[in-house]
Amino acid sequence: MVSKERIAKNIQNCLDDTSFLSIPGQKKGKVRDSYDLGDKLLLITTDRQSAFDRVLANIPFKGQVLNQVSAFWFENTAHIVKNHCLSIPDPNVTIATKCSVFPIEFVVRGYLTGSTDTSAWTQYARGIRNICGNKLPDGMVKNQKFDRPLLTPTTKSDAHDESISAEEIVSRGIIDKNTWKKLETIAFNLFNFGTETASKNGLILVDTKYELGIDANGEIMLIDEIHTPDSSRYWIKDSYTELFAAGKEPENIDKEFLRLWFRDHCDPYKDKDLPEAPVDLVTELSFRYIKLYEMITGKQFDITENCDIKTRMKTNLAAAGIIRD
Repeated sequence: MVSKERIAKNIQNCLDDTSFLSIPGQKKGKVRDSYDLGDKLLLITTDRQSAFDRVLANIPFKGQVLNQVSAFWFENTAHIVKNHCLSIPDPNVTIATKCSVFPIEFVVRGYLTGSTDTSAWTQYARGIRNICGNKLPDGMVKNQKFDRPLLTPTTKSDAHDESISAEEIVSRGIIDKNTWKKLETIAFNLFNFGTETASKNGLILVDTKYELGIDANGEIMLIDEIHTPDSSRYWIKDSYTELFAAGKEPENIDKEFLRLWFRDHCDPYKDKDLPEAPVDLVTELSFRYIKLYEMITGKQFDITENCDIKTRMKTNLAAAGIIRD
């Protein structure tokens, strides 16, 4: 396991932007930068930490963890649905099949929890009992497991995601009924597989989001990322029951504690300027990302000592023929 001391030494060695590559057509997302390579896409996972629809901080090694965790899940879920991953020329980079993306994020929830405006618990605590077409009973408490996982879709937006029901998606003509049923089945199958795999490794996959698209041949493909600590919430399995019974928060291995810190120190939705995330929290989050990688994959996380991440990326992309050295 990578020590917090080693992480702290790399606190400034973060990939916050990829403009240094001088590749035309950069499309900058909340966490990923993408470049159109014709029939393929160059996807670079940065170390930007996003929540509340904005960037909160840069987390060392985060991009590498996300990219490599996704690679693990892409390889192990190919029996459920094909995915866009073609190659990984650098720890932070994926070369992917270009797809037409469905304008919906497929959010699957196994537990009543969360802190953002669109989270199941926030809505439930306000008295809402119908969440994206899923009717919930009265009397549930925070962090309680649902009888069955819920699909709570959101619209994809660069500004602010909005909850939407399956009925609305079909009635508005966003996705036709037959295609929606296929996508819904894929999302639940991915979540069930992820839940089982996480459980075997001492984790609870609490909730997650999937993005799906269609390739040039009309085939449905899983894109973006899968079961990463950025797109998913994980709890430690062994302590959940005891902590839940005591009314305490579960041990988590995701970014929720950083979200909560910002909620306690500002209004992350309305404040123009946010406070700087404390170094110890940034280090802790990096440590948790790495821990999750090792728990899920069973592999030791590899970091290259005394290597500037941008220099390494330039070298690897030149070797792959993506850029000129």
